[in-house]
Amino acid sequence: MEAKSTKRTTKKDYRKVIIEGYKQEILETGVSPKSIFKFAKGLKMKESDFYNYFTSFDAIKSAIWMDILETTLEAVEGQEVFKEYSVREKFLSFLFTWIEELKNNRSYLMSIYSDTQMSLGKLPGEIKDFKERFKDFANEIILEGKETEEIASRPIISDRYDEALWLQVWFVFKYWIDDRSPRFEKTDAAIEKSVNLAFDLMGKSALDSFIDFAKFIYQTK
Repeated sequence: MEAKSTKRTTKKDYRKVIIEGYKQEILETGVSPKSIFKFAKGLKMKESDFYNYFTSFDAIKSAIWMDILETTLEAVEGQEVFKEYSVREKFLSFLFTWIEELKNNRSYLMSIYSDTQMSLGKLPGEIKDFKERFKDFANEIILEGKETEEIASRPIISDRYDEALWLQVWFVFKYWIDDRSPRFEKTDAAIEKSVNLAFDLMGKSALDSFIDFAKFIYQTK
């Protein structure tokens, strides 16, 4: 009896095909494809199949941001030493690892964002999901920092710490996009200085100690 063939067929990852195809289009032409129909045709896909994964080109751009972020988080949180870090060190580790992931997509990102006026108040629409997911991570760090007293709890201001860390992330990205120094040394320095400043400001300061002492004196009169 003739043995049956047991060749294994690997299922095509169409989501990845679409993302890589979109990046390639941007890198080769410098502009987004004119239509989903034409783009899908170039990938040898039906337009209807494209919509099983994405509803627009902006959705692809959003997915690219999210993939970079999730890869970064998996990398830092997968390190055993990460659990032993202070919250300041955890945020530094995140930013340095994130920049390394961004480097893998630098040409694509520069094609889209290097000439864009990206204000802190008005972000590109495709950044929204990335921002929300990042703030989830930031709030985990902030909560841990409050528990370890590396971060001070302050009325009203504490509720904005996650936004402050987000502004720092976006500042780092904009700085890196424009950085022309060898090995992006200036970006590395900007990360260290800005993170140290941020956590010094969020930490317990001499003013906090004075207020605590004043409260103690008043309450024990």
